[in-house]
Amino acid sequence: MLYDLKLSISYRYGGMVLTGRHLLHLWPPDLPGVQSVSGQTLTVTPEPAERSGFRDFFGNWTSEVVFAEAHQRFEASLTARVERHKQPAPQAVSANLETMPDILGGIKSLAADSPLHFLGTTPRVRPNLVLQDYVRDLVPLDASTRHVVHRLGERLHEEMTFDPSATSVDTRHEDAFAARKGVCQDFSHIMIAALRSIGIPAGYVSGCLRTEPPPGKPRLEGADAMHAWVRAWCGPELGWIEYDPTNACEVATNHIVIAYGRDYSDVSPVKGVLKSASGQAGSQAVDVVPLEEEAPAGIHG
Repeated sequence: MLYDLKLSISYRYGGMVLTGRHLLHLWPPDLPGVQSVSGQTLTVTPEPAERSGFRDFFGNWTSEVVFAEAHQRFEASLTARVERHKQPAPQAVSANLETMPDILGGIKSLAADSPLHFLGTTPRVRPNLVLQDYVRDLVPLDASTRHVVHRLGERLHEEMTFDPSATSVDTRHEDAFAARKGVCQDFSHIMIAALRSIGIPAGYVSGCLRTEPPPGKPRLEGADAMHAWVRAWCGPELGWIEYDPTNACEVATNHIVIAYGRDYSDVSPVKGVLKSASGQAGSQAVDVVPLEEEAPAGIHG
């Protein structure tokens, strides 16, 4: 599936910002056999005094921009052509839940892709007994890890309501789970915390999603949104799989990866510091234009 991707994130400040330094996670990566990217262009307004780039620990391309002059608006806009390759049905066997402690205990690697980085507490994810019991009630101890991922994602999709007004970017996943409301970030953090609570390594994927308008309505520019889903490690044979709990499906060709991390704090599109006495308001617009056949309807961003 071939797409033209347009992504824009902007902030307007209540007063003048004197200086600022930001890290941007907006570049979709090349993933061999999964995703190919060409023609990437990232435009930043106003023109930064300094601009550089580097790969972070998890391999995500990070742009660093520094502003030395006063400004009241900041915008970063990316364009790229992305091809998502159709994945064959997995043939490898996933590990059983009851064998995961022994498997993980034998892993010594601390490379970026090691499952050991995706267990336990991270800045925005806290495994806990409430979620541990929630998952234990869904699946038997001898269930395969892939089955656990699917069953948990399906149950969260069934019980939670997609509600953009219910949470903010700083809402704790415990509160979103208690209310059973939220957006893709909340769905993903809850699922990651639940998987880690029973010993399955899980991480956060930031990306974009191809969506469709309601029947009979025209497709709107910028109607697509930045999205998030879950990456779970299912043992040494199957490895990592990606699951979208907001839409109860394994990730397919209508998902475009931007960055991988342990939770949102690792992959937030824009983060940094600025010198200002005023507030700010942010907005984003994402347009994923297919250059081949249309993707399925009924997807939440």
